[in-house]
Amino acid sequence: MPQTHPAMDQAASPLAAPDAPPVLSLEDRLTLVNAVMTARLDEAAVAYEVNTAHIPTEPLDLADVVTGPVDTGPAPLPEPYPTPVAALLQRAHHRLLTGGWCKDVLVDEDGARCMLGAIRAEAGGDSGLEASAVTVLLDAIRRRFGDHVDSVPSFNDAFATGRTPLRMVDQAAHLADARSL
Repeated sequence: MPQTHPAMDQAASPLAAPDAPPVLSLEDRLTLVNAVMTARLDEAAVAYEVNTAHIPTEPLDLADVVTGPVDTGPAPLPEPYPTPVAALLQRAHHRLLTGGWCKDVLVDEDGARCMLGAIRAEAGGDSGLEASAVTVLLDAIRRRFGDHVDSVPSFNDAFATGRTPLRMVDQAAHLADARSL
């Protein structure tokens, strides 16, 4: 009588297909990847410590590494424009950059100036030169913002920060140079 082996019995029921792995959500997959990466990083940290334990080191004084900014004083004035109005507007722009900008007054208690205050300070009492610079500045402002701007002081006081007023003084200096003023 032939001996049958249950494993070889072809009449036995077919093997059931293994269950498909459960479908993981994105959160579950990210959690698994995070766990795997954390384990790898921990293993790398231990390997680094083992591999560098024989290297002698001395404590580091943070005062040798961390330093504050060096006070170099105000930025130098760039090469001045050759024409008087353009040079005046350039100096006024530099004064606003280095001395600060303000609104509602010509000069505030900290010494910061508005656009007109910077022009007046750099004009040195030359009212004709000052008037020409203010005219060019107002023209540059009106080119950019339209004819509804009444005056340089009203334009200056309309801003909370000096970014736009400073940019307009710089553009007025370029305009005066282009006009050879």
